[in-house]
Amino acid sequence: MDIKQLINENFDSMVEMRRYMHQHPEVSFQEENTKRWIYSQIKDLGLDIRQDVGGNGIVARLQVNDNFKTVALRADFDALPINDEKDVPYKSKTPGVMHACGHDAHTAMLITIAKILSAHKDELPVNVVFLHQHAEELLPGGAQAMIADGALDDVDYVVGTHVSTKFPVGTIKYNYDTMYANADSFKITVHGLGGHGATPQVTHDPIVASASLIQQIQSIVSRSVSPLDSAVVTIGAYNAGTVFNVIPGKAEIKGTFRTYTKEVREIVAKRLEQICLGISASFNVNADLEVMYGYPSLKNNHDLLDYVMDNVRGDAAFVSDVEEVGPAMGGEDFSYFAEEKPGCYFYTGVRNSDKKADSPHHHPMFDIDEDGMKSGVETLLKTVLYFDKNK
Repeated sequence: MDIKQLINENFDSMVEMRRYMHQHPEVSFQEENTKRWIYSQIKDLGLDIRQDVGGNGIVARLQVNDNFKTVALRADFDALPINDEKDVPYKSKTPGVMHACGHDAHTAMLITIAKILSAHKDELPVNVVFLHQHAEELLPGGAQAMIADGALDDVDYVVGTHVSTKFPVGTIKYNYDTMYANADSFKITVHGLGGHGATPQVTHDPIVASASLIQQIQSIVSRSVSPLDSAVVTIGAYNAGTVFNVIPGKAEIKGTFRTYTKEVREIVAKRLEQICLGISASFNVNADLEVMYGYPSLKNNHDLLDYVMDNVRGDAAFVSDVEEVGPAMGGEDFSYFAEEKPGCYFYTGVRNSDKKADSPHHHPMFDIDEDGMKSGVETLLKTVLYFDKNK
């Protein structure tokens, strides 16, 4: 099989699919038209297809030999509630919704891979499962529900990629241990006793209490987490009161904390609880804490990662550089797949400032250099084609 030729032959179609999705985005858990469109693209490829897996997910199996191992390849397909501000022919046609993270590219890449592999089924040393996952962007995500609905049944390994405008076209980047963090959030509601601003002595002021609470929260990382570990605690929203001379009855704080290990995750959550208890006693208020645990940290399987990366080091048609990078503090529910099976996740570079493909993810001007999809497809194709059937 000539991988370079096949990718080039399918490139225009892949770009067309990516642009169609970019024009017709749907947000998490509402991807009704998207899932039907994906099915329409793969229904004639001779795959065993399950629809509505765990919600809007699609699982398509290319069964080559019952005695072979099975590798699953995953792409997510939901968009974000962001208005597309680019001036391009494929601009989103849905006001307030756009593919601002590259999931349209992931899906176009996976469909292209399915078309190539299904046409060369007799040459494959493994069975392949194509996981089209809904709702990566919004908790609780789609991965858990798909797993519960059997998406990983009879799967031995799972591999995925995320396009990234942090890295130039032609590059593949990875972290040897942790790609993404535990992505958790919290809400603290401080219930006090409101009253007139001129008589604060007869109130239990939730604003003063919550101001102290916010300051103390900022000490968690610096004083409770080892400097050899990593953690971030950020307050992103604060709401209290409506007028200048009235002390309100409550204040609300919202934030997020990001960690890499279970131990540090537990430390941060415990310290939040302790601080809330202390503030409650000190200011005669009730600081009620609600912690919402998000996606767990995404950790790569070392053996699988070595195999996937070695396939495109040196002898590659579209991959010019393979390099380890630091972990990110973002969240990614591919982590659930990687907790169930040996998993590998990597970045596919799509940055090109000359094509205005350099805005950060989740930005209204987000776009990619579509040439970058070639290196991601090549890496995933080689993952399948070079697999040792006795592994």
